[in-house]
Amino acid sequence: MKREIFSSGGKWEPIIGYSRTVKVGNLVFVSGCTAADASGQVSGDAYAQTVKTLANVHRALELAGAKPEHVVRSTIFLQNIDDWEAVGRAHGEVFGEIRPAATMIEVSRFIAPEMLIEIQVDAVISD
Repeated sequence: MKREIFSSGGKWEPIIGYSRTVKVGNLVFVSGCTAADASGQVSGDAYAQTVKTLANVHRALELAGAKPEHVVRSTIFLQNIDDWEAVGRAHGEVFGEIRPAATMIEVSRFIAPEMLIEIQVDAVISD
C-alpha cells in the first residue's frame, strides 16, 4: 500500500523525526497534538487546551484528506487526571455524535511544562 506522510511545520517534527499525519490506504494516523498555536505558544486551562488541541487535530486530518467524522479512535493524555471532566466535556462537544472509541491516560509531564493535554487520533476514510 502507498504510504503518504504530511508535516504541519511544527518545531518538534524535525527534532524528533516524525510526521504529523501518516496515511496508508484509507487509514489516517495523527500524531499527538497539543494546544500549541502557530508560534508554538500554549495557554489556557484544560478545557481551553482541549478545544485548541482538537482544532489542531482537525487540521492534521485535513492534510490527508480526512475529516473529524472519519475519526474512529482518540487517545487523550492528561498531565492531571483530575481534569478529566473538563477535557471529556470539550472532547464530547467537539466530536458530538461521532463518538470515537477513546482512552484517557494520566502522564507525568509533556515536552513543555505549560502543556496540559495531548491527543492522538486514528481515522478511516470511508469510500
